[in-house]
Amino acid sequence: MVKRSSSYEVQVNENMRGGDGSVKIEHLLTKDELNNKGRLFAKIILEPGCSIGHHIHEGEMEAFYIISGEAEYDDNGESVTLKPGDTTHTPGGSGHGIKSVGSIPLEMIALILFA
Repeated sequence: MVKRSSSYEVQVNENMRGGDGSVKIEHLLTKDELNNKGRLFAKIILEPGCSIGHHIHEGEMEAFYIISGEAEYDDNGESVTLKPGDTTHTPGGSGHGIKSVGSIPLEMIALILFA
């Protein structure tokens, strides 16, 4: 099966999880296509200054893979700078948040699987 980018569901969330600005989410696979193993496989784009607020994952884990841009990542209260090629892992019961801090949009792949 091949999915063309023109077929992706795209949504824009304002002030996601209490963050600043807009978050564009391009759903690469649907929940059904994840075979009940997870709820998100998407490309996420944050313009400079935009963020996803800190939140806790219960019963699931989330990973980010940074494609481009620079981020300030809140890893359970510890601030870490992320650059292209970096990957994060937030296991169930842990929390995170992320902010685009570079001069270009932050683009990343996000995967949420059930724990």
